[in-house]
Amino acid sequence: MTWPRSGIGYDVHQFAENRRLVLGGIEIPHERGLLGHSDADVLLHAIADALLGAAALGDIGVHFPPSEACWKDLDSIEILNHTVGLLTDNNWQPVNIDATVIAEAPRINPHVQRMRERIAQATGLSVDAISIKATTNEMMGFVGRGEGIAAIATAMIAPR
Repeated sequence: MTWPRSGIGYDVHQFAENRRLVLGGIEIPHERGLLGHSDADVLLHAIADALLGAAALGDIGVHFPPSEACWKDLDSIEILNHTVGLLTDNNWQPVNIDATVIAEAPRINPHVQRMRERIAQATGLSVDAISIKATTNEMMGFVGRGEGIAAIATAMIAPR
C-alpha cells in the first residue's frame, strides 16, 4: 500500500526595480517586483517544490533550469500546472497546501483569497484545502531590511 506523503518547499527572491510583483499567481501593486529568471513568484515556487518533494520528483530547478532561455519570464502558474501534471503522471494527487509568505511589505492579507482561488484553479484543489498566511521577519535579516520576500510551503499528496 502507498501512503500519503508530505513535502516542504522554500524560496526567496530579492526585490528589483522595473519588475512587477507576482505572488500566488496574482499581480500585487508594489513599487518593486522580485528578481528572477521567471516571474519570481516565491509563493508558487515554494508550493511547487513542496509538491515535487512529496512525490520525490526533484525540484523546480531540475524541471525549469534558469540556465535555459525558454523559461525566461515564465508565468509561475505554468510551473505549478506542470508540477500537478508530473504528480498525475506518477499517480499522485494534491491533498492540501499550507504556505507562509515572509515579507515586511507589501501587506499580503488583502490578497490571500485571490491567491487561494488562483492556486485552487492550478492544482484542482478546493479553496478550503489551501492555506496562505503572512508574517514579517520583525525587521531582522534581508527580509526584515526590505531586500526581498521569502515563502515556505508544505503539501500533502495521496495516491490517485
